[in-house]
Amino acid sequence: MFLGEYTPTLDEKGRLTLPAKFREELETAFLTSEIDKCLALWPPEQFAARAAELRASSKRDQASHDRAAFFFAGAQEVTPDKQGRIAIPPSLRDFAELTVSAPVVVTGFMDHVEIRPSAAWQEKKVRGAEAMASQQFENG
Repeated sequence: MFLGEYTPTLDEKGRLTLPAKFREELETAFLTSEIDKCLALWPPEQFAARAAELRASSKRDQASHDRAAFFFAGAQEVTPDKQGRIAIPPSLRDFAELTVSAPVVVTGFMDHVEIRPSAAWQEKKVRGAEAMASQQFENG
């Protein structure tokens, strides 16, 4: 299970050091593009489950097919090096707007890891906090 928020840096070669807590489960992983200019890092078994869902739904309608095509076209198998770094290909760095000069945030999302620029994470965090507050108000 992936939990927590971490702020590693992207080095000049486009490599990201994974948090130590995530490395054991990500000896091999699949890096994909996701919504909100976010990248996701999936352990093989979770990637297979997500892929099966997308493959099945891709037959329903054009939007589902487009979503699956987007997901699979950007997918890359990655293996962390001895220092726990993964290389993020230029196309995925461009998609997520990850740059060497800007802070990166890595967050756990139960069955996978999400990677995004710090500014994008701050926006998502605010939306999440607002959603939590409104839910407590509705349930309270």
